[in-house]
Amino acid sequence: MNLSFFDQFSSPSLLGIPLILIALTFPALLLPSPDNRWVTNRLTTLQLWFINLVTKQLMTPLNNKGHKWALILTSLMIFLLLINLLGLLPYTFTPTTQLSMNLALAFPLWLATLLTGLRNQPSASLGHLLPEGTPTPLIPALILIETTSLLIRPLALGVRLTANLTAGHLLIQLISTATVALFSTMPAVSLLTLLVLFLLTILEIAVAMIQAYVFVLLLSLYLQENI
Repeated sequence: MNLSFFDQFSSPSLLGIPLILIALTFPALLLPSPDNRWVTNRLTTLQLWFINLVTKQLMTPLNNKGHKWALILTSLMIFLLLINLLGLLPYTFTPTTQLSMNLALAFPLWLATLLTGLRNQPSASLGHLLPEGTPTPLIPALILIETTSLLIRPLALGVRLTANLTAGHLLIQLISTATVALFSTMPAVSLLTLLVLFLLTILEIAVAMIQAYVFVLLLSLYLQENI
């Protein structure tokens, strides 16, 4: 029984062919394609408003050099948001519950921000490893601690996204299983758990949106340190 709870996190396949690529490309099909008209329909207008809002929130802390990353960060934000929300639908697979995928997104982008800082301002980037005014005996220990905290940033990004989504999916499945199991014996308790399930679903929708925003926001903060 416990093993079945984790079956939803296994990558689906058909005739030995993994279907995770379809799950990754499907959110792009939901976005309306733009055309040459200035004003199209309400859905396109809402999409443009949302993209402008996200871009403004992400680019406000950055200077003009960081605005070159607007397309990458905004696209990543919308990509993660759609995948997280679609994963809450019944009989769907959420690719962002896979740690390998989240690390594949976090590590290259973190490394790009780090290399950008080392190329443009190497002294300032290396200066983050040693705070100003550090006593001489503490210099080796602080350099080691700061280097470790710098290197675990992509791991923290991937684990945070994976853990939050995995925990939410498990809670939804546990409570829904309890709702069905208690319906025949204790209908009142089953209705109470159904209410808890409804509230938890609303919470998970918020978590899916917040985690996508936090993932990209932290990347923009890492970029801010290196430009």
